[in-house]
Amino acid sequence: MPSATIRPETQYATLHQQGEAAQLGMWVFLATETLFFGALIFTYYLYRISYPEAIAHASEDTVLWCGSVNLALLLTSSLTMVLAINAAAQGRRGAAMALLLATIVLGFCFLGVKGYEYAADYSDKVVPAVNFTLKPGEPPASELFWIYYFVATGLHAIHVTTGLGLLLYVFWRLRQRRVTAAYYAPIEVVGLYWSFVDTVWIFLFPTIYLAGRL
Repeated sequence: MPSATIRPETQYATLHQQGEAAQLGMWVFLATETLFFGALIFTYYLYRISYPEAIAHASEDTVLWCGSVNLALLLTSSLTMVLAINAAAQGRRGAAMALLLATIVLGFCFLGVKGYEYAADYSDKVVPAVNFTLKPGEPPASELFWIYYFVATGLHAIHVTTGLGLLLYVFWRLRQRRVTAAYYAPIEVVGLYWSFVDTVWIFLFPTIYLAGRL
């Protein structure tokens, strides 16, 4: 099947200009997202300074292996995403599709592990406003940690899900030969978003899983 002829949208003079505009738009969006997650993590550190023992005690009850596996999954998915972009830029459509599919699978594995962890958290009765129960000797302020935990990981999971939708869309465009070496901005822009999602987890991981273990 021959490659489809790709032309810029009417508001752009060239495909290069269209790609640059798309990248700029994504960088502006990610700047706002950085402020959003930055404020969330700043709130955590206020909790950490105000109630150090309670936060550390609660953090010890998190499922460390789940967080660690998910960290490895996202870091690996960042690698496959970068390799997919590189393959698309070189016109290696088959390799780009395979690497993008690997990224998608890793993303779904992340959500699967997170779903398992949420089920374990529910069984452990640490879900605020649902079944939260203080353990013997546990400070009441530890509930603040779990509020942060579910808000932060829940919002991150939403971003991962959004990223997977974008990855599936780009995969479809690759199949339709709408992403080529001449115009691979769509996969590059989605790669920026996916890298941001991965980076956020790198910052969330120590605040959630390591506070009471270091």
